[in-house]
Amino acid sequence: MSLAAELARIVGAEHVLAPVGASSPYNTDISGAWRGLTGRADAVVKPASAEQVAALMAWLYPRGIPLVPRGGGSGVSGGACPTEGGVVCSLERMRGVLELAPELWRMHVEAGLSTANVHRLAFENGVRFPPDPGASEQSQIGGNVATNAGGPHAFKYGPTGCWVSGLEAVIPPGELVRLGGASKKDVAGYDLKRLLIGSEGTLGVITSVQLRLIPALSEAVAVVAFAPSRQAGCEAILASLSCTLQPSAIEFIEGPALGEVAGAYRGSGPAEGEFAVICELEGSCGEAKAGAAELVATLGEGAIRVDLHEDVRPLWRWREGVSGAVAAIAGGKVSEDVAVPVERLQSLLDGFQQIAAGQGLRSCAWGHGGDGNAHATLLVNPNDQTAAAAAERATEGLLELALDLGGTVSGEHGVGYVKQHALPASLGAGMRLHEAVKQAFDPQGLINPGKKGGRQRNAQG
Repeated sequence: MSLAAELARIVGAEHVLAPVGASSPYNTDISGAWRGLTGRADAVVKPASAEQVAALMAWLYPRGIPLVPRGGGSGVSGGACPTEGGVVCSLERMRGVLELAPELWRMHVEAGLSTANVHRLAFENGVRFPPDPGASEQSQIGGNVATNAGGPHAFKYGPTGCWVSGLEAVIPPGELVRLGGASKKDVAGYDLKRLLIGSEGTLGVITSVQLRLIPALSEAVAVVAFAPSRQAGCEAILASLSCTLQPSAIEFIEGPALGEVAGAYRGSGPAEGEFAVICELEGSCGEAKAGAAELVATLGEGAIRVDLHEDVRPLWRWREGVSGAVAAIAGGKVSEDVAVPVERLQSLLDGFQQIAAGQGLRSCAWGHGGDGNAHATLLVNPNDQTAAAAAERATEGLLELALDLGGTVSGEHGVGYVKQHALPASLGAGMRLHEAVKQAFDPQGLINPGKKGGRQRNAQG
């Protein structure tokens, strides 16, 4: 019996795609557009339940066939690319709401539910799910948990994993496990749930998640400060940390990125502005505005202009448009999300600019300033092979710089395929433990092989 026929027996023929064309979107994620990274799946399956995922893995694993979990395909590190072939397991059909209990501050949903729908469900029931990674309409909650996705409000609330109380996953060779749960306290055994969070699909397939919720937001305002230089902008970020009311988000945009979007800002940004700092404050009625007044005074000292936004929605739409606008400058981009201690952000940005210039490339950056997390970006036409090669050299220099500054090679986008080579330098002696965890969960190296620093399947025999 053919592979397609065996898979159809598990999920139904209408939910199996085989053969998979070279141009299929299931062969790549956003890294395909950014860096030309793609794989070639032998088949794509779309299970409807955790039990079907378990049956799928139980059939594939003893036959030595790789399984690649896939959410919405919104990742940028190649984590969902079937770089070693095998079967892509797309969770797009698994969108069920298993429990919605706003009175108990919790929600239990299947992994394929979009992040935007998680937010909508919470909002419609008078509560809130704080994590806000990008591409929320496309990304799925299981993928956000698997990558421990961040976002602007991770500054105050932490990344997605901080809001997961329990999860269900299928692990090799095809077992369904439930880790954590609704209980607020649980210190029995190792925290295996945390190992699955951020594992990027290399330890198992997350099929459902239990999420914590908080009261709905009462008031939010934002302050935007335009600074005349990178130094002044980074000093403004540090100054905002000392305010009485902790900001819920501290973002920044600088250089060509700011120049490209300044015209779309409310009333247009000042032409002489080189660095913009966006601070949002949340609180009860009146509390946020009082905090904003303090922040306006604090940031106004070294700024060209400081604006108060009482409606934050248009501001966040403007901020979300930065990535697309930057990609249009040269027809493409190569972007990395390194992070350093916040007080070293200026050193990171200065060093990155020098590295890019040394390769003859234009650069810019934006990101989550309060977290020291920069989307350091090279403006590159993807059809220019010379520039693409120079960009790869520049990114290697950037990763080394981030580590030298006491930071990390990935703040929120993950390691995936693109940055797995950088993990040994990042983890040091901890790499041995990292590999041991992978071996314990996946001794044959068949679950999303070649990602997250795991050795390639061939190397594992």
